[in-house]
Amino acid sequence: MSVNRRELITLVGGMAAAPVAARAQTYPSKPIRFIVPFPAGGSTDAAARAIAPRLEKSLGQTVLIENRAGAGAVIGLEAIARAAPDGYTFGIAPAGAMSVNPAMQVKMPFDARKDLAAISNLAETPFILGAASTLKANSLGDVIAQAKAAPGALSIGHGGNGTSMYFAALLFITMAGVQMGLVPYRGTALVVNDLVGGHVELGIIDPPPSQAAIRDGRIKALAVSSKRRFGFFPDVPTFDEQGLNGYEVSGWFGLVAPAGTPPEIVARLNAAVVAALNDPEVIQHIRTIGMEPAPSTAAEFSALIESEIDKISRVIAKAGGVPK
Repeated sequence: MSVNRRELITLVGGMAAAPVAARAQTYPSKPIRFIVPFPAGGSTDAAARAIAPRLEKSLGQTVLIENRAGAGAVIGLEAIARAAPDGYTFGIAPAGAMSVNPAMQVKMPFDARKDLAAISNLAETPFILGAASTLKANSLGDVIAQAKAAPGALSIGHGGNGTSMYFAALLFITMAGVQMGLVPYRGTALVVNDLVGGHVELGIIDPPPSQAAIRDGRIKALAVSSKRRFGFFPDVPTFDEQGLNGYEVSGWFGLVAPAGTPPEIVARLNAAVVAALNDPEVIQHIRTIGMEPAPSTAAEFSALIESEIDKISRVIAKAGGVPK
């Protein structure tokens, strides 16, 4: 029996498509590893554990959370990047490691753009410009006026070089045209402690570890970094409202898989994540820890990463490079 050219093309195409279709139908057939690059008990870990049961329901398999903390999430992300691209390993990727570090050209053991595949954004949170209760400043304008009157006299703490909090601090001093010392800490909880103790005048802090200190007046909340006011502190105006037009920074983290993970598996994971983040109980849980659910398509999350790298690169260039 002879086979003409068109029949041959159809036959070959069908043979190539068969493994893809079979793979999509059988995935997942075993437990899935969900890497969280932060310690257990933190807000990111809490968000992961909130969605895990919903992922299990959607995927029909056990989702095993593995905390691989260290080096500003780099250890956990390296584990994801080096895993087999078969859909059985994925995990959380924070803004710092995915966009701030690449923009700062920090050397990492993987390439955030090339070695990881975007699945979906997960959640976002704004930052707060906090001031020690002893600082004689009650607004963003007061801080800027003090900084201009005495260049370099004020210091602003942040959650560490290469974090979104670092970028929020850098963007503030760049847009305000002031000189301040940038003081890196190993996490914002330590910034909160030093603000309460009066050891640093200002700090970029996130809501989960700072709520109590702000509410009882041990820290003054002067500005919120999001485009709109934040539900946790509705009386705190944004940077934009107080004259820094266009200022907007959010901490975000999403889900990624190893590069090369088949598109149909990425789509399956994305659908499961989006469904989980639209669950009313999950929404409420994530909001109680100071975050806002932010489901997206894989393409939208990839575009967010690229746009953030570009934005941060431009700010660093305007600042004359990475401050020492």
